[in-house]
Amino acid sequence: MAPHDQIPEPGPGALVGFDVDLTAQEIQRRAQVLAALGPDWDPVEVLRGEEQAYDLLYSGLDAGQQRIYDDLVAAGVLPHRPGGGRAAS
Repeated sequence: MAPHDQIPEPGPGALVGFDVDLTAQEIQRRAQVLAALGPDWDPVEVLRGEEQAYDLLYSGLDAGQQRIYDDLVAAGVLPHRPGGGRAAS
């Protein structure tokens, strides 16, 4: 009996089960990402820098910009930020 005779051919339109285990590839990908970031990467410092950038982005808004900012926060488009889009003192 030939190997192709052992497995029945599915009919037209039949669903065929297909499993792929990507665990090893995912572990390798994550290791490569961390290696690329290097030993000096500090995720806490990166988050602090992002928060400072957002604070600067949303500071010093004029009245019209502040109104739009407040509307976007109220609509859930932008997250509420301490200071409400106003410059920190």
